[in-house]
Amino acid sequence: MTQRKIGRGVAIVGAGMSHFGAFPDLASRDLFVRAFSAMRASVEKGLDPAVIQALYIGNYSSELFEGQGHIAPLMADWVGLTPIPAIRIEDACASSGVALHQGIIAITSGMYDIVLVGGIEKMTDLPTEQVTDALSTAGDVLYEIPAGFTFPGFYAAMASAYMVRYGATSESLMAVGIKNHDNGARNPKAQFGSTISDIMAAKTAKAQNKGYAVPSWENELDFLHDDRANPMIAWPLRLFDCSPISDGAAAVLLVADDLAPTFSDHPIHIIGSGQASDVALHDRPDPTILRAARRAGQQAYEMAGLTPADIQVAEVHDCFTIAELLATEDLGFFEPGRGYVAAEQGLTRRHGLKPINTSGGLKSKGHPVGASGVGQVVEIWHQLQGNAGERQVSGEPAIGLTHNVGGTGQTAVVHIFERR
Repeated sequence: MTQRKIGRGVAIVGAGMSHFGAFPDLASRDLFVRAFSAMRASVEKGLDPAVIQALYIGNYSSELFEGQGHIAPLMADWVGLTPIPAIRIEDACASSGVALHQGIIAITSGMYDIVLVGGIEKMTDLPTEQVTDALSTAGDVLYEIPAGFTFPGFYAAMASAYMVRYGATSESLMAVGIKNHDNGARNPKAQFGSTISDIMAAKTAKAQNKGYAVPSWENELDFLHDDRANPMIAWPLRLFDCSPISDGAAAVLLVADDLAPTFSDHPIHIIGSGQASDVALHDRPDPTILRAARRAGQQAYEMAGLTPADIQVAEVHDCFTIAELLATEDLGFFEPGRGYVAAEQGLTRRHGLKPINTSGGLKSKGHPVGASGVGQVVEIWHQLQGNAGERQVSGEPAIGLTHNVGGTGQTAVVHIFERR
């Protein structure tokens, strides 16, 4: 196949997100207004919204979560962008990552010069069991769901297969959760802005205040092995292996490279983009790899003219802790079966060899599924701009990557970014 290249350069000149969390008094449109406002404030030389020519917005299922369809023009209306084209993209949890891919295509094709890309999801209005049912529609509802699978079950199957094949343990998964909570505690917009140690201390203080027996945890692993504090959801995945139910929105402004200086002296350039698909999990020969992620990553690397070794910071799709381990291998950061060793050794920590999910990841930052892909891009924007605050990666990173997955890997999209 011919190697793909971006024919017309694309840059990000603004990026912003709402807080991620549970907001019972807000609708998705309110959250998108907040994300848009944060994005607009980040544009160095100012932004007149009238110059935006199209909106691509990722959203998984506003119909199921909010009872609201036809959501793209609503978002355009609430940020004052009508009558421009407003297009909703649905690819499960990869919806806004795919929206970014489409926004890039729109500019490289010459159809548009300035495009807004966003993502939204409002999940917390439903009780947990209904959220579980809604998310299950991203699986194969003819073959997998009637067999009793939910998404914790899908990723538990991947985790158990990985553990049997490579010797990883539950502590390997816990290392991911501990790291991501440590990063999320440094992210003011994260849903869980607490380390595991902070959570332990809060639970201990609560027990003391109420006169209950004080827990005897000695360290974070003790806490995470406690069946009452961290119950089993689907073996081997416990509660703290799972991303939360979340509300949130995110937005980035894309412009053609030649227009970037009009908006910013410090744009972030998109130099690689890949997307691929795969069959449902029940039809895959190997549950320990996501073939679509590998394919999308290869496309992005080839387009950028880079290798996995060149990536200095990455946001990967950690809907469950096992997903981060698989991602670090699918993207070529570590050899198959070595991702868990890297996590245990701290190589993926903020100041490790390959910093992963400095935002806190979906695990700690939150996972409003339609917004997660663009939310990842917002973090890479901050890291490459050098303004990520307490979670800033050292060494002035210039190359970053995002990896966004839909379902159990039926969709995957990878983007590579550069500060020049």
